[in-house]
Amino acid sequence: MTPFTLTSLTTLQTLKADTIIDVRAPVEFAQDHMPGAINLPVLTDDERALVGTIYAQESPFNARRIGGALVAQNTATHLQNALSGKDGGWQPLVYCWRGGQRSNAFATILDQVGWRVQLLEGGYRSYRRAVVQTLYDTPLPHRLMLIEGGTGTAKTALLHHLSQCGAQVLDLEAMAEHRGSLFGAISTPQPAQRMFESRVARALTPLDPNRLTFVEAESSKIGQRIIPPSLWTRMGDAPRITINAPLSARADFLCRAYADLTRNAAQLGNLIDLLRPYHPAGRIAKWQAQAQAADWQALAAGLIGEHYDPRYTKSAAASASPVAQIDMPDLDEETLIETAKDLITRFT
Repeated sequence: MTPFTLTSLTTLQTLKADTIIDVRAPVEFAQDHMPGAINLPVLTDDERALVGTIYAQESPFNARRIGGALVAQNTATHLQNALSGKDGGWQPLVYCWRGGQRSNAFATILDQVGWRVQLLEGGYRSYRRAVVQTLYDTPLPHRLMLIEGGTGTAKTALLHHLSQCGAQVLDLEAMAEHRGSLFGAISTPQPAQRMFESRVARALTPLDPNRLTFVEAESSKIGQRIIPPSLWTRMGDAPRITINAPLSARADFLCRAYADLTRNAAQLGNLIDLLRPYHPAGRIAKWQAQAQAADWQALAAGLIGEHYDPRYTKSAAASASPVAQIDMPDLDEETLIETAKDLITRFT
């Protein structure tokens, strides 16, 4: 076996492995894992809990004996199934929580088969330390430009067009799997905080700090995920471009972007109810009636004009003046593409 030492996230660019294998239990893997890793657990969630209980309540020896048998059985299953098609030239990297018994046991068997196995020194914890170093301990060197604007001004769509036109972008809402507002949840659950941070760190690592990176202006939380402190500090210092568009265009865009909500009237009604502390009962009743009648354009316009815009105006008033204001007549694809090209020409 060959040890692989991870000193920073850029070290991963030197890794030469065909497959990264995380042998931790599925619940650990779901919380976070190295980029591109697959999960071949040597202990299931229940088995890991059992071994831990035996270790604490009986003896470390009994825990190792029982755990060793389970590891051997599960490793055999992986050899017979997930790894059965690997030829002699296959090179895996193996890791567990801290590079201890689980990964060593699995890697030893793979090594004895004849594969050239690399073992991550320090396990997942060494990877997590590199993420924390990037997002908590070290000021980010990246040059950011925030794209801000009221709800429905197609900021995320504009980011995508900027990327397609060759600009560097950081799409935080995609990584958080949330559209950033009360109505912003999507059909899949948000990743764990650690997984979100891994995605952010992985996205930042290849970006050229000398080039401008566009990112959407966000609050400190996207859904339930918190923007890591080093990035949040950099965003707070970044210049901003404000996007403006007519209310009718914004309402039309929201109807397209949030079409999933129009297919679930009960869910939409529950979300509108969450606004009761902020609005008169009559206004809530009006929005509920518009939702029941499928009058999406009127509902979207009302939510923008009576709920979101007043809050955005108050927040924007406390910020420094934007470096540019972009007034778009509509939010059609052609307009967004031309706006993206114009921003690249002006600012990169």
